[in-house]
Amino acid sequence: MRSWYPEIEPYDTFQLPVGDGHELYVEQSGNPDGKPVIFVHGGPGSGTSPRQRRVFDPERYRIVLFDQRMAGRSTPHAATTVDPQLWATNTTDHMVADMERIRERLGIERWQVFGGSWGSCLSLAYAQAHPERVTELVLRGIFTLRVGELAWMYERGHLEHIYPDLWADFVAPVAPERRQEMQIAYHDLLFDPDPAVHVPAGKAWSGWEARVITVLPDDEGYAKAVEDDQAVAFARIENHFFVHGGFMREGQLLDAANLARIAHLPTVIVQGRLDMCTPARTAFDLAAGLPEAHFVVVPDAGHAFSEPGTLDALVRATDAFATV
Repeated sequence: MRSWYPEIEPYDTFQLPVGDGHELYVEQSGNPDGKPVIFVHGGPGSGTSPRQRRVFDPERYRIVLFDQRMAGRSTPHAATTVDPQLWATNTTDHMVADMERIRERLGIERWQVFGGSWGSCLSLAYAQAHPERVTELVLRGIFTLRVGELAWMYERGHLEHIYPDLWADFVAPVAPERRQEMQIAYHDLLFDPDPAVHVPAGKAWSGWEARVITVLPDDEGYAKAVEDDQAVAFARIENHFFVHGGFMREGQLLDAANLARIAHLPTVIVQGRLDMCTPARTAFDLAAGLPEAHFVVVPDAGHAFSEPGTLDALVRATDAFATV
């Protein structure tokens, strides 16, 4: 089983203005002369973490991480503002353009694009917009923000049947008469300017996801997820994207014409069979549309990329592409 590469520190960090009042945190680590790769984090809203550098061989890769708009160390931070203009300029198209700005700023001609969960969604959107800039795709926990995918996780009648006790905690902040439209009801709570309203809502939303992304409980991950600012920022950004369907038309990323734009790219798709957050249906749909992709279903893994079987498959993929 392959596992993490050793811990490393960035050799370069900077804030990149991208317009609309937003600045992104960007870092580079590994080998400055190595194969370029950009890690596209999940959520949306989770931000980067040091271990994301560690799925790449630091001797062979030039590893680029960035915090997406309003997440992590990018500014303004989602926990501190409900300014409609700032939120209106935080969409999938804006983030695709941000990735291009990062590539141009770093002088990279083409790079590998690696993304999981929401990161797989943004990676697909970027690759379909700029296939000439992508060398390979490594995608995990496939998520395309179709109505059914979002309903599975956040609306009644789906995942609540597997985790009824955790679902009870998730719905607790929402008035009973509004529980037929959980995403919309949460939007009102999360963007209420009163901390007495949006902080408990943020913790409940973020805690729900933290509890269902792994097969076995991850108490440390849950504790981090429900810290006040992180919980509010994560929940606001996710909810903002989800109530707008990712600012894409239904099924856009799985459309045959869009998949044809990237069919020539070497692609690895890794999916946990027991993924309760982004169930395997979407990964199978993507693999059917990209029949040349290498599709790995990990039988004993959930959603988190740190689960042993998933991590093994991802490191094997990046190793295989390191010298291509």
